[in-house]
Amino acid sequence: MRFELRPIGWIRKTRSKTRIVLYTKFQPGLAGIERKSEIWVLWWFHRNDNPRMRAKLKVHPRGNPANPLTGVFATRAPMRPNLIALSRCKVLSVKKNVIEIDSIDAFPDTPVLDFKPWRKAIVRHS
Repeated sequence: MRFELRPIGWIRKTRSKTRIVLYTKFQPGLAGIERKSEIWVLWWFHRNDNPRMRAKLKVHPRGNPANPLTGVFATRAPMRPNLIALSRCKVLSVKKNVIEIDSIDAFPDTPVLDFKPWRKAIVRHS
């Protein structure tokens, strides 16, 4: 089985602003996003996209060797078998195909895969 992911847009940063710029063909999908206060942004750790980095399954959290080796699935490490990242971002404005957000822990020109509205988790007790 083979999967193919394609970016829907890119992270763009200046000194004062952080934006997600979508390809214009995806602009209709933004209808209603301006009513959301926060979104989950799924993006690609493109700077680590090589076989060596994808093969790492244990890391020192935060890159600090003083931290014990921990499985990548228990960390936010950028080294992973699938380089999907997730960040919760505050929506500041939406104009055409551009979402201005407060910040994101991604580099400029990072590919954006998708985003979803954030909502508080409903905790159910049994």
